[in-house]
Amino acid sequence: MTVNRTVFGRPLRSLAFDVLVAGVVALLAVAAVVSQPGGVPATLVGCAMAVALLWRRVHPSAVAAVVAGLAMVQVIAGWGPLAYDIGVLIALYSVVKYAERLRDGVLAGIVAAIGVLLAASQTVGNAAWWAVAIYFALVTGGVWLAALNVRTRRLYVLSLEERAATLEREREAEARAAVAGERARIARELHDVVAHSMAVMIVQADGARYMLDQDPETARAAVKVVADTGRQALEEMRRLVDVLREPSPAEPPATAEPPDDAVAADPEHRRAAVAELPALLDRFRAAGLRVRHTVTGEPAALPPGLDLTVYRVVQEALTNALKHAGVGASVRVTLEHVPDAVVVRVVDDGLGRPPVGPAPSGGHGLVGMRERVGVYDGTLVAGPRLAGGWRVEARLPLPSTPGTEVAA
Repeated sequence: MTVNRTVFGRPLRSLAFDVLVAGVVALLAVAAVVSQPGGVPATLVGCAMAVALLWRRVHPSAVAAVVAGLAMVQVIAGWGPLAYDIGVLIALYSVVKYAERLRDGVLAGIVAAIGVLLAASQTVGNAAWWAVAIYFALVTGGVWLAALNVRTRRLYVLSLEERAATLEREREAEARAAVAGERARIARELHDVVAHSMAVMIVQADGARYMLDQDPETARAAVKVVADTGRQALEEMRRLVDVLREPSPAEPPATAEPPDDAVAADPEHRRAAVAELPALLDRFRAAGLRVRHTVTGEPAALPPGLDLTVYRVVQEALTNALKHAGVGASVRVTLEHVPDAVVVRVVDDGLGRPPVGPAPSGGHGLVGMRERVGVYDGTLVAGPRLAGGWRVEARLPLPSTPGTEVAA
């Protein structure tokens, strides 16, 4: 475990290194107090440079300006290059590496070039001033280029870290979107199972209560429908929970996610599908609707999700017919297969017996149907008919590529 300690808001290691660098510059200034030109005043200038270097990381441009000003004092005084002038190179390196804008580093380089010429002109010795200037320029240019290289690598690493952080945020956003989508899918499934079953059970229970004294046989039949519908709802709920259940620790981890049709094919985990429409229609007939079923065209093999959508649209439309048109209403269910789509049409005449109690609210039935159909870029039309009753028609385009499907 790594503990990052800070002092005055700065990492301890960085601060310690800066103190060491400043100490070396101060030591060079103090050690030559007797022998160097300028004596004590020159030593004080060197110590001031050392103190300024303590902030070379957090305020590199300001530190470079202060150090340049102190070096100018040294030039004006005529002391010539001194040992502690290494602080000038350190300030130049820092402003190129740490400044927010490279422009500050370029300006510092120009000032350093002027300083090179001034320092060379004050050098005491037998060498020509231009030779000394070339030497100082090579050293200063090398420091500037080294700082530029380190700056480039530092910014590159920062860009990689930012890119990694961005990718992580995108992955988290995608995960949240996937969770939200899965919750919406589960909510649709629960609505389709629970709302349909409860609507049938409420209508039948009200009818049984109404007919209990007048026609006990009809009441018993209605109670049987309630029991059968409840059992069917529990079975569908069990299937849904089994599909969503995570594998237990004793089960070997799956190497790959099974395809949707594999789940549908398992009798214990199968989804509702078009093949189960006859059983669904029989349950609604038992609930009191007069349902006619027609299939036109050549049935095509539907992807599992699209298959489920067709089933749920029919289920929701019949549930609404039972709730609002009432027992005894005639409903025509048509499944039309065309080359590029499958069309589901459910039409009732609205002439059933009104429910004994108020029709139970289906919540978001039509909204759920529109969402399901919209997943496949389909269209849904639902509304009253001029002749009476209600009409629901959904057109679901078939996938252009076999096996291509989006999750419903």
